Amino acid sequence: MLAAGPTLTKPHRMLISTKTDLLPATGAEAARGPELSVVIPTLNEEGNIEALVGKLGSALQGVDWEVIFVDDDSRDATREVATRLARGDRRVRLLHRIRRRGLSSACVEGVQASTAPYVAVMDADLQHDETLLPGMLQALKNGEADVVIGSRYVAGGGIGGWDARRAGMSRFATRLGQLILRSPVSDPMSGFFMLRREAFEGSVRGLSAVGFKILIDILASAERPLRVKELPYQFRQRLSGESKLDSMVAWEYLVLVADKTIGRHVPVRFILFALIGVLGLGVHLTVLWLALHVLAAPFPAAQAIATGVAMIGNYSLNNALTYRDRRLKGWRFVRGLLSFVLICAVGAVANVGLASFLFGNGRSSWWVAGIAGAVMSSVWNYAVSSVFTWRAK
Repeated sequence: MLAAGPTLTKPHRMLISTKTDLLPATGAEAARGPELSVVIPTLNEEGNIEALVGKLGSALQGVDWEVIFVDDDSRDATREVATRLARGDRRVRLLHRIRRRGLSSACVEGVQASTAPYVAVMDADLQHDETLLPGMLQALKNGEADVVIGSRYVAGGGIGGWDARRAGMSRFATRLGQLILRSPVSDPMSGFFMLRREAFEGSVRGLSAVGFKILIDILASAERPLRVKELPYQFRQRLSGESKLDSMVAWEYLVLVADKTIGRHVPVRFILFALIGVLGLGVHLTVLWLALHVLAAPFPAAQAIATGVAMIGNYSLNNALTYRDRRLKGWRFVRGLLSFVLICAVGAVANVGLASFLFGNGRSSWWVAGIAGAVMSSVWNYAVSSVFTWRAK
């Protein structure tokens, strides 16, 4: 929802900027809509917001611009700082998302909340060079490209002080991403770019909106190959706050690549769901063996223990990986587990029923009947749990 947010009460956060580049637009500038919207997703970036708005004002003098901060319910004073700036400058806007997370989806919602003919996306950590924005805008207005990318990997660009591990991971991810693109790009992993609104509109319905890399999603989802221009920039050090990069960012990127390669044929969620099901079978057999041979439990009890452990394991992994964007926490996690168990129980009954029917009537060999039952129950479990356990928010 669009929101102004609460007013700060701490004195050290009530300083009002006197910089002229933060004064509200007046006259004709205030009467027309912005030419450029700069969309910036945020999560706990209170120390960077005011400095970033000041830099945008300096870099974009002579341009009708606005900045839209899309905040994923930060727990620091990010929204309060943005609110204070917005009350003094109509060019600053805030979109507050609740129970939704993810840089890509935040960028999509931010762009959809604007009407400007040109839209830029950049991070809030001041690592992107805002002085590149006028050149990006000019290239789009001159008709040189549909998308202009701030690139670290063309002549004149650089990755700053990255260590060898992060640089190597970035190069690998870049090569992987180039496999799915319809446009040759040196830095498809860049989070700093500007595009025409019609280029976004031509991609938006096909977007996966998964993870942190929205640019590669837009390029891969375009109805036609987009014309791309890359401008070099030097990646800077973060000014304040902590990086959001972790192991799950890499996982979400792999999911995005999979979705763009095979997702049009088989839903990637179903593939992940099935793979976790196969892993769960291994867990089931392992626990069953331990219960029989180590705990010396009778078979019915051992089977029940193994089934319970496998179901809980499958549910937890699907919650963390397959449905990461809808993952359940707290009481909702417990309620989701109960619904998942009930759904899988129905699937198990149907599995046994179908397999027994096919085998008992001599229509199929044992392994064909077994596979048919397993596939049927997998489809049931995936389809029904998607609707009832991990409902789309």
